[in-house]
Order: sequence, then structure tokens, then C-alpha cells
Amino acid sequence: MGRKNFARAALLSLALGATSLASAQGQNTQAEIERYRQMLQDGNPAELVSARGELMWAQKRGPKNVSLEQCDLGLGPGKVKGAYAQLPRYFADTDQVMDFESRLVHCMVSLQGFDRAAVIRAPFSREGEPQTELESLTAYVVEESRGMPIAVSQRHAKERESYKRGEKIFYFRGGPYDFSCATCHSVDDQRIRLQDLPNLTKPEPAQRAFATWPAYRVSQGALRTMQWRLYDCFRQQRFPELKYLAPASVDLITFLGVNANGGKMDSPAIKR
Repeated sequence: MGRKNFARAALLSLALGATSLASAQGQNTQAEIERYRQMLQDGNPAELVSARGELMWAQKRGPKNVSLEQCDLGLGPGKVKGAYAQLPRYFADTDQVMDFESRLVHCMVSLQGFDRAAVIRAPFSREGEPQTELESLTAYVVEESRGMPIAVSQRHAKERESYKRGEKIFYFRGGPYDFSCATCHSVDDQRIRLQDLPNLTKPEPAQRAFATWPAYRVSQGALRTMQWRLYDCFRQQRFPELKYLAPASVDLITFLGVNANGGKMDSPAIKR
């Protein structure tokens, strides 16, 4: 073997070795991150947020001085168990497809008499602040669906239309980086820093991702809802701000939820 061929073979061997090492390191890193999450899950602070939400759900509040116990989340007034796992869905009383948070706000306004603008003015807590009422109530209701199968309906025409719009939003490219949701979430084994980027077009990763939101973010010391997750994704894409409960957010959640059908809810989970 000539010197040039020997040098090329040596370089190729080093490159393959480096690739294998990087792959092994990546797998080890992911395993350690997963072990870290499992350790934290035993003392997930979201449990305290959920407990507060449970008390608020049964508390008589608002101008009408009534509780949310008659709120219909799709399974009938007062039925909470498993309801989150079947949202978004079509509601005949509003003639709309609604995710949990939009339905919650509807109940707070229609049943308890709260002013809608006041309720949604500051839906997300900031660093160092207590969890908002919406976050606490969401934590309670999603906890009541833990272990339940995800079953986002496509029976009604408006549910199917919502899915199609959500799919279009998922693949829409724009902003200064020409990004879309699919840029990060339609490829296998992709990661940004230490954060996995699940391929949300495939059932298993879509189920795993959808099932674990809402989640408690350790880095922020707060429980974050699905509406917040989409808001932050749009921010990172440098898109225009996604308004809380905007129809586009409900459509995108519908798309993600249908893709995740068959999985089992495991929320509130814990994230980095």
C-alpha cells in the first residue's frame, strides 16, 4: 500500500472511530438524561400544582359564586376522569373545536361569570411567580387522565378540518430562519443541545411527546401547559407571537393529538 493510500485509510479509520464514539457518547448522554428525569419524577413538584388546582376546581368562585364541577369537558357535566386525553374535540354548544385550555376558559366565563379578557390576560406564570390559576387547573385535570389512552376524535367534520389546518401549520415555513415545526420535528434522532427533538409525524415519538405535556420545567421552576409549549416553539422560530387560545394553536394541538392517538397520558411529566 502506498503512502497516500495508507494515509487515506488511516484518516478513514479515525473518522469512523470518531463517528462511533460520538454515537456512543450521544446514546450515553440520552440515557443519563432519561435517568435524571426518572429520578426527579418521584418528587415532581407538579403534584403540588395539581393539588391546588383540585381545590380551585371545587371552590365556588367568580361573580356567579359557583364551582367548575359542572364544566363539560366533553364527557358530560362534572366528568373529569379521562377528559383531557380526548381533547381537542368539537363542542356543539360553541360550534367549535376546543382544546382543554380554551374549554376551561369557556367554563370560567359561562359558569362562573369571569371576564374573558381578564382571565387570559396573563395565562403563564413568570420566573419566581406562583403558578397561575389556569396552570393550576390544567395540572389537576390532566392528572386525572394519567394512564388513559389518547383518543382525539376525527368524527365531526370540523375536527377533520382542524386537523388539516394544523397539518398545514406544522409544515409551513417562514420567519427570518425559514423554519417550520417540521424543521425540528419531522426527522428521526435529531437533537438540539441536550434536548431530543421527537419526530412528531411518527406514532411512537408523537405519543411519547403528546402524553408528557403539560410538564414541570425544572429549569424554570414552573408547570407549563401545552398552549405554553406552542407559544415557546413559535418564539424560538422567530414567528409572530402566538396568542393564547388562538385558533391556530387549537388546530396544531389537534394535529399533534391525532398523530399521538393510541398512546397513554403520562402527565404532568417533568422536563429539563
